[in-house]
Amino acid sequence: MKKGLTCLVALAVVSSLFIGCNTANTTEKATDKTETTKEVTKVLWEHGGDLEAQKGQDKNIGTAGLLAGKSGDYIIVGGGANFPEEPVAKGGPKKHYPDVYVLKEENGELKQVDHTTLDYEIGYGSSITTDEGVYYIGGSPDKNEGDNVTLFTTDEKGKITSKHVGDLPFTISDGVAAKKGNKIYFGLGKQDGKASNKFYSFDVETGKTEELASIPGESTRNQAVAQLLGDNIYIFSGGDKIAYTDGYKYDIKNNTWEKASDVKIGDEAISLLGASSVKLNDEEMMVIGGFNKYIYDNAVKQLNTLKDQELADFKAGYFGADPSEFNWNKDILIYNSAKDSWRTIGEVPFDAPCGEGLIIDDNKIYSINGEIKPGTRTNRMYSGTLFNE
Repeated sequence: MKKGLTCLVALAVVSSLFIGCNTANTTEKATDKTETTKEVTKVLWEHGGDLEAQKGQDKNIGTAGLLAGKSGDYIIVGGGANFPEEPVAKGGPKKHYPDVYVLKEENGELKQVDHTTLDYEIGYGSSITTDEGVYYIGGSPDKNEGDNVTLFTTDEKGKITSKHVGDLPFTISDGVAAKKGNKIYFGLGKQDGKASNKFYSFDVETGKTEELASIPGESTRNQAVAQLLGDNIYIFSGGDKIAYTDGYKYDIKNNTWEKASDVKIGDEAISLLGASSVKLNDEEMMVIGGFNKYIYDNAVKQLNTLKDQELADFKAGYFGADPSEFNWNKDILIYNSAKDSWRTIGEVPFDAPCGEGLIIDDNKIYSINGEIKPGTRTNRMYSGTLFNE
């Protein structure tokens, strides 16, 4: 998305109406605690601290589309975008950031260990937590940097280092990525600025990118959620002109796709467009957030068909609504690949975020910033304790 455009009122480009608040966070390996067969049954949330202001800003009002992951004993978050000058409803310009923070848990809160800035702004890329560090795929408004594959690491004291691993053949944002072995599997989202369903692998040793079989279903798919579970990559939801609720499994060995369960609890189909996910173990992933399909689909339609005063009236009511009126998904959802089924373990006790940094660390999960309604961010960080039975 070009800098200076809002994520909701660029009427000529339907796919930009709501896209731009998600970041894809995946984990290559399960954490030690997930070797148990016990299921996560609830999450106890508390305030998790605050990020200091980005350099040059008076305060941190929160961002969406963050770099987010874990390196060693430290949490890494940064980048993302917000509207610091004027609200999105008034046409305020969208600003990305080069700031990257290193955090460490102390007594239930994330305390800042390091704060640095990159040479360029980042946001809406895909983050992958691995044993080597946090890989960040694409995700920059700078066309010369939006094709980067970067590895972020921390030393024993939390000092952060970034390493340029290679370049992709195109820029990418709002996509998905997962790593297995020496290959990063990535795609969907916006490739060179155009929504796509194409899927690829990138070899971190050779720097070679290979096109793989495209994901079935819709021809464009932005802001889906994805995780490596076992030997397969599972991708759910996303959207473009409408929000999707479908799911697919990618067989890495055979380069083939097959249908997975739709995102559904009982008879209710749930959109995960804009949501974030973490890997619980080799069979399960947890998802938080997601636009409401009915409200999203209707708003896209209205914003592209209404004219003049009717359009102005709709915008005023829509952008002026309270976060609760958007009915974003508050359910804490868990997908089990062995059962090919979804369950919920309750709701988040805060405004449902989209595009937050979602990070798992042993029996802790952190929800950092994100968007709580179109164009409005939160600066809150939440720390959740996972309980198993």
